[in-house]
Amino acid sequence: MLNPTVLTVTQLNRYVKSILESDQKLQGILVQGEISNFTRHYKSGHCYFTLKDGQAAIKAVMFRGHAEALRFAPSDGMRVIASGSISLYERDGSYQLYVTDLQPDGLGALYLAYEQLKRKLEREGLFEKARKRPLPPYPQRIGIVTSEGAAALQDMLNILSRRWPVATVVLCPAKVQGEGAAASLAAALEILDRRGGCDVIIVGRGGGSMEDLWAFNDEQLARTIAASHTPVVSAVGHETDFTIADFAADLRAPTPSAAAELVSPKLEDIRYGLDALEGQCRDLLNGRLEGWARRLREARAHLATPRGILEQQAQRVAFLAQTARERTGHRLSEAAAQVAQLDQAAREQMSLRLERVGRQVERLAALAQERSPMTVLSRGYALATVKGRPVTSVKQVHPGDRLETRVLDGVIFSQVTGGEEQKR
Repeated sequence: MLNPTVLTVTQLNRYVKSILESDQKLQGILVQGEISNFTRHYKSGHCYFTLKDGQAAIKAVMFRGHAEALRFAPSDGMRVIASGSISLYERDGSYQLYVTDLQPDGLGALYLAYEQLKRKLEREGLFEKARKRPLPPYPQRIGIVTSEGAAALQDMLNILSRRWPVATVVLCPAKVQGEGAAASLAAALEILDRRGGCDVIIVGRGGGSMEDLWAFNDEQLARTIAASHTPVVSAVGHETDFTIADFAADLRAPTPSAAAELVSPKLEDIRYGLDALEGQCRDLLNGRLEGWARRLREARAHLATPRGILEQQAQRVAFLAQTARERTGHRLSEAAAQVAQLDQAAREQMSLRLERVGRQVERLAALAQERSPMTVLSRGYALATVKGRPVTSVKQVHPGDRLETRVLDGVIFSQVTGGEEQKR
């Protein structure tokens, strides 16, 4: 029997490691399990965890170079499929799985990363409706962040030129797909927000797969959108596509074309609204003029000194008509003519009324003259008074009373004498 070779622990572990690494069945394998004890080393960036099922467990490590490529954040309890190879950690003599890639078991890595970031930003309040700002109704400068040669850009430009040609469109081109696209989008948005002088900004691109649209699921881009001083409209993909940028923006448009319609009023609708407003103003003005004319007629009907107050009212109507003409220009010329006609008609009616009043006064004066006491006295009658009171009966006077008898050309003073027989 040969004497056994004596090995050091290091030699043994190194030998076992070489055996494990030389077995092709243990290289590039896929292992399904549940993550537990997950730790990401804050200095090195390496990830350490355990994969387990219902009956066994294996230690696993994922070095920084592979961990940085993960689209999602692994956590305890998450079921995954790990790609890697089996080897031995010489220092501890324990074999473990060296992971080069992780994929969620039953759920795509991109979708999982999307859901994780969405929940994170939602907890921070980045998607709150209270922080959403309304779009300006009549924007003068509209900013667009998208690819310069994209078909979606031409669609937006065509719609804006047709609906709202008075606005200036400012394009800040950016990458919308691939490596560096998210940073390019965020930088373009910051340029328009700080120096573009825009009233509203559209950020978007046409449709594509989830991978094509992934730049719009970037955390930094979402924070840049939320921090923008200018209202931002997100217009990414088709109507069924939702990105993190959609939730962070002030308004989500289902497509880039829809975004162009949302930020721009329709010129024809504005013209129709102005025509309707013009009609309302004209009706309101005519109603006020009619009210002023009615008040003028009522005032003239109750005047104590008609001619003087009529002149004041006429001056006021002329002043109001002039003010109305200045406010509405040539549209009030017809209304002013109507007021002048009403004023002339009122003057004519008042003149006729004054003539009738004058004739009535003359008749009343003649009647008063006819019934005047002096007229009665001229016919031989006399008016007797005692102490200023008219005497109509002998019972009203007593002996010694001073009697004043008024005739046509003077007063006769006498004194009552005698008894009852003499008074009779």
